[in-house]
Amino acid sequence: MHPLLRYYQGLEISQLFLPGTSSRHPNPGKHYLLQTNGISSKADVFFNGHHIANKSFQSGGYGGHTYDISEFVGGENALLIQTYPTDYNYDFAQGFVDWNPYPADNGTGIWRNVTIKETGPVALGPLSVLTYVPVPVEKHSAVVTVRANVMNLENTTVTFRVDGLISEEAGGIPHKLEESFTVGPLGSTVVALSLTLENPKIWWPKQWGGQPLYNAQLSLPTKGALSDSTEAVFGIRNITSTVNSHDDRIFTLNGHPFQVLGGGYSPDIFLRWDSAKFAAQAQYVLDMGLNTIRLEGKMEHPELYEIADRMGLMVIPGWECCDKWEAWSYNDELSVSPVPVWDADDYATANDSMRHESAMLQTHPSVLAYLVGSDFWPNDQATAIYADALAEAGWQTPIVASASKRGYPQLLGPSGMKMDGPYDWVPPNYWYDPEPSADRLGAAFGFGSELGAGVGTPELGSLRKFLSEDDLTDLWTKPNKGLFHMSTAVSQFHDRSIYNDGLYHRYGAPMSLEDYVLKAQMMDYEATRAQFEAYSAMWSAERPATGAVYWMLNNAWPSLHWNQFDYYLQPAGSYFGTKTGSRIEHVAYDYVAKKVYLINHSLDREGPRTVKVEVLTMNGTVMSSDTISVSTQPNQSMAVIEVSTLAAPGVVVFLKLVLLDGTQTLSRNVYWVAPTLDALDWDNSTWYHTPVTKYANYTALSRLSAANISVSASQPLCGGSARAVMLENHSPVPAFFVRLNLVDAHDGDVVPVLWSDNYVTLWPHEKLELKVSYISGTAATIQVSGGNVAAAEVRLP
Repeated sequence: MHPLLRYYQGLEISQLFLPGTSSRHPNPGKHYLLQTNGISSKADVFFNGHHIANKSFQSGGYGGHTYDISEFVGGENALLIQTYPTDYNYDFAQGFVDWNPYPADNGTGIWRNVTIKETGPVALGPLSVLTYVPVPVEKHSAVVTVRANVMNLENTTVTFRVDGLISEEAGGIPHKLEESFTVGPLGSTVVALSLTLENPKIWWPKQWGGQPLYNAQLSLPTKGALSDSTEAVFGIRNITSTVNSHDDRIFTLNGHPFQVLGGGYSPDIFLRWDSAKFAAQAQYVLDMGLNTIRLEGKMEHPELYEIADRMGLMVIPGWECCDKWEAWSYNDELSVSPVPVWDADDYATANDSMRHESAMLQTHPSVLAYLVGSDFWPNDQATAIYADALAEAGWQTPIVASASKRGYPQLLGPSGMKMDGPYDWVPPNYWYDPEPSADRLGAAFGFGSELGAGVGTPELGSLRKFLSEDDLTDLWTKPNKGLFHMSTAVSQFHDRSIYNDGLYHRYGAPMSLEDYVLKAQMMDYEATRAQFEAYSAMWSAERPATGAVYWMLNNAWPSLHWNQFDYYLQPAGSYFGTKTGSRIEHVAYDYVAKKVYLINHSLDREGPRTVKVEVLTMNGTVMSSDTISVSTQPNQSMAVIEVSTLAAPGVVVFLKLVLLDGTQTLSRNVYWVAPTLDALDWDNSTWYHTPVTKYANYTALSRLSAANISVSASQPLCGGSARAVMLENHSPVPAFFVRLNLVDAHDGDVVPVLWSDNYVTLWPHEKLELKVSYISGTAATIQVSGGNVAAAEVRLP
């Protein structure tokens, strides 16, 4: 809280209007600017009894404003912000659609900081940094322009000097700039200072390189004192995008085609920001091999982008669907009638919102693009407002009309992004069946802006934190029941019936809660692995798979679906399926063509590789074994071998693919493959699901002979928390779907936790070494369980 403000417990509004509230101005010659950054979604603002802004002006959850309150400041001061109830259908707020139940207050209140800034006669607005570096970026200098709006707060003409400073965060000689400007009474002007950087340090996403950052600063010395200063951290990179001949968007980053692999991010249900939690979530994203998160209308706090910049995580922010933000006359999917189409005040709020958010986002190298629409595109008037606001902020990354192909404004052109589902469970072969593409919806082609099999079942340790015993019983005994911790009661996703149909038919009816959760993890693992493997495998196809955003990355509250790790940060089947399917160098199995794909997401790894393919029966007999030599190329995928020995009638088999660079294992990947694939009824697809008419049969997995495995852990490595964990299968049969969980002395899950691999299947007499590390807490035990292994606990030395 600013020292000029005092918090009054139980203050009556009438007290703010008593005469004499303000006393002598504390600092003559100084100016004070009150800055709002996020109030949901309407407010009256009072300062020392003066009505600074009404709810028509201070409107919209992103409607940030700066108010000059200098004439009202006294020795002691009182600020009152009176907010009004939010209605998602009529207010510009942050709604959750069908993600989860709505918070009771619909997010009403102050959700970002309100600040007071002290300046001299001239003040600086937000700093923007424009960087220009041609490709190849490694061979060119960069032009950097630092600019900001300067406001003269006094009634006389002011001539002032602007001092600029650009420096590398890592050190080095700073670059100094200066220039003089004149501004008339109460006027403003944009100041811009430029320089050319030789041998610039280039910012890359994590998988492709380092994240060097620069500091930029502008200051205004006047009359021997500092009137104002502002600074920002930025990175130098080159981002473009095009819509190809297939009407699919493809991004290019620093001159290289960039396949977007990511997840849809959700804030906390009550919009509570936690920097440490987001840093852990971002680390999870990168650990899974993903490179991007999408923020649909949930732009969070500046710290999110600061963390993403430093970690090398790309971010796609944008406006949300299904409420006031998309109240267009042509939107026939809103839940309210008549559609509350925008009026003049709404366009003004949208303008203020876009200007505030673009100013906040502009300097961050992690921002890949901005989506000015989600399910529907903005009309021409709104598009022009958005484009003008982004241009004024110095926006340099792509502006995309929407996340779907339903339409587009002429100013921006086609979005090149599809939003055709699925959102609920589909089998693994769904993703590998892309033709005819007009009917194949979310299959692996083009750019899928939000899609997935809807999975994300938490493990038992998390389930017991938010479900009662009755809820837990319902989870595995009532497969069609609507569940409070799914989506809203009016949503297609209120129950798990589609998912459970697949689970019951494919793996057999669960015999207990523990059996249900185990089978759910198998379902989730194969679902996410297949999606990310298919999109990775088809990256170099004739019609390439240019991007996939899994729906969703995380949940706003404890949930039973739509996540790659749960609310408590416990990774499970969906996490490790994604992690396997998104390895930087990988071998993947195409269920439909029965081919093995060699995948390379890197920019610098190439040369000879060895691929091993082995098929094993459930009783441990090797059906076939092949070893081939291949050559891998950076940022490409290709089919390298067909697997022809999987057609044993009526038998479930295991398929192991191993990719080696010399003797180093780059990827190890085990599938369980049924005699026949799940049969998809494409003709009866809905926007959220493609039905299955006949299910693959994996019930034989429940009859696997028991495997005897041992698990041991090393002492902490290098004095840290990381440990090596050795697994060994002592049996003549495979040890199927072995899962490991790190717990503390009270059997509480240790999170966040990073496993090199998990939910693994071991060949007979195979040894496998994993690594595990954790950020906080004290680990005591590894819990071991699996498909055909006895539950056990291993104490850490």
